[in-house]
Amino acid sequence: MLELKNIRKVYNPGEVTEMCLFDNFNLTVDEGEFVSIVGSNGSGKTSLLNIICGSIPIEGGEILIGGKNIAKMKEHKRYQTIGRVYQNPAVGTCPNLTMLENMSLADNKGKSFGLSFGINKARENFYKDQLSILGLGLEDKMQVKLGALSGGQRQAASLIMSTLTPIEFLILDEHTAALDPKTAEIIMELTGKVVKEKKLTAMMVTHNLRYAVEYGDRLLMMDKGHAVLDKGAEEKKHMQVEDILDVFTSISIECGN
Repeated sequence: MLELKNIRKVYNPGEVTEMCLFDNFNLTVDEGEFVSIVGSNGSGKTSLLNIICGSIPIEGGEILIGGKNIAKMKEHKRYQTIGRVYQNPAVGTCPNLTMLENMSLADNKGKSFGLSFGINKARENFYKDQLSILGLGLEDKMQVKLGALSGGQRQAASLIMSTLTPIEFLILDEHTAALDPKTAEIIMELTGKVVKEKKLTAMMVTHNLRYAVEYGDRLLMMDKGHAVLDKGAEEKKHMQVEDILDVFTSISIECGN
């Protein structure tokens, strides 16, 4: 279980541009939940993910995973139990290394490095089995450099690499935004498949309202650091894209747009 308690986040403290985004913000994500998060630019969606991952500091509050407060834990330490797929397919992979080398790096996440070989050939079949889940034939590209693959293929590989080691949370940060519509559809289908088969707890930020409705078992809408909409599994089943648009429209009118 993930718990955010009384989170306070201030950008540019002490400056003219100071802005308090989160003030006593609270959120609980149960084990096994797949939460889709939507909201306009500046609503706090990505900041929320960055706070969980430790990419940005907070001014107050607790971040509890399994009851343990990780608010002061370094970012790289958190990634031992958190997997993350970024918006840019180039982030999270090494383009000049082969698929096998990239998979080996991901497989050794959180482990100490010695003078032994970084590639464990004995694990190659395991990597192939994991990649075969995607159904894209990436298991046959173990010696191909990641930079030679398409954006969709790299994003699919990133998805598997982020879940290669045992993790407690999968963070999806607009991971289809940089892809063409057809490829984005494929990646979303694969995302749903991987989350279900690996029984992961996942949080996905997306600007695609249809994806937010179709995927996940909980829908969260952010606005100015507040959760203005929070629909659980049963309520979400009956939601349509138009329902979210109505809330977006009302917020937009309140902001004078």
